Amino acid sequence: MKRGYLWLVAAGALAFGAALGWLLRTDRPPAAAAGSPSAPPVMATPVAIDTFGPLPEIMTQIRREYVDELSAAQLTERAARSMVASLDAHSALLDQREYEELRRGVAGNYPGIGIEVTALDNAIRVLRPLPDSPAARAGLLAGDVILRIDGAPVGANVGAAIEQMRGPAGSLVKLTVRRAVGNELVDLVLERARVEVHSVTVDSLAPGYAYVRIASFSDTTVADFERAVAAIRREPPLRGVLLDVRNNPGGVLEAAVGVADALLTSGTIVRAEGRGANARFTLQAQPGELLPDVAVAVLMNGASASAAEILAGALKDNARALLVGRRTYGKGTVQSIIPLSQGRALKLTTSRYARPSGEFIDQKGIEPDVYLPGPETASTDPAIDEDVRFTLRELQRRTTTAKAKRT
Repeated sequence: MKRGYLWLVAAGALAFGAALGWLLRTDRPPAAAAGSPSAPPVMATPVAIDTFGPLPEIMTQIRREYVDELSAAQLTERAARSMVASLDAHSALLDQREYEELRRGVAGNYPGIGIEVTALDNAIRVLRPLPDSPAARAGLLAGDVILRIDGAPVGANVGAAIEQMRGPAGSLVKLTVRRAVGNELVDLVLERARVEVHSVTVDSLAPGYAYVRIASFSDTTVADFERAVAAIRREPPLRGVLLDVRNNPGGVLEAAVGVADALLTSGTIVRAEGRGANARFTLQAQPGELLPDVAVAVLMNGASASAAEILAGALKDNARALLVGRRTYGKGTVQSIIPLSQGRALKLTTSRYARPSGEFIDQKGIEPDVYLPGPETASTDPAIDEDVRFTLRELQRRTTTAKAKRT
């Protein structure tokens, strides 16, 4: 595998189900970026006290008159969080716990029960249990609905419910579950363990055609993708690969670039523009690819965001893949993680990225080459997933046509 972009080391991610559309990188100079324009660094001017204007007066009046007593530290914390949050929907001030959660999200493992979930009207629907996880061993199945955790209703705060299911390895958690088949209510007691998260899964669709799903982009995604490709190439001849990024919220920039690089032998993968010199870069594919002469189709939907859009855009603009599905989410910004004192961090939007064509993605998304009929769907068992079957037929038709032209 080509490793041209390791200077973009991942800094972290958000908890599963907590947010849609994230893309992270550390604040390091892109020395290996091809075609990056040289520019003087943007110097931050120290903020003078009088710049705060009415803020001290406002804080004084709140502390004096507000119905509940608040300390200066509490008000300062709320003011700082509001200041960052007001910049855009993706910038945030992280406390020590949030920063640790973010870093843990891309580390490839965490203590918990091992399920991929989505929100469902004051409940949590199981998309899939991770292989060899406590959830899989307890018999949780795709489509099951979690109604209570340790006796407490899930409620509207799905992020808090997901956090509640995590905990130290060896501790117990009780789940009340409504089964997908039969609607039976059952109580399950699971013992938490350290769960290895592999964001890439692989399956066979038909002779000569493989299914590869990327659930998110983490520190382990490129290595997981390489192993998946090695597995599907053991049974030649491989003619086509269906790459499923539906409901993929994004993740680490380097991971998306690495997967695109594995499927390209040349061409631009992504461009980024920002105020700072480190925020402006262009990443190019390096010679060599893992699937030469193998057709690729990317299956995507309105919840395919950020890093997933970088991958789809790179493959489309370099004429490497057929895009099937629905217009993607349209999240086209990069967040840098800037460590602060006391274990805190600033997650700050520092770049806007564009496809190789130069078209910016933010709030636009990427249109597929072939639109899928019907409503949005999430990934299920590829053997019974109608969107997968539709995409497979399209991929088979195109590879057959291409073979006929060659002969």
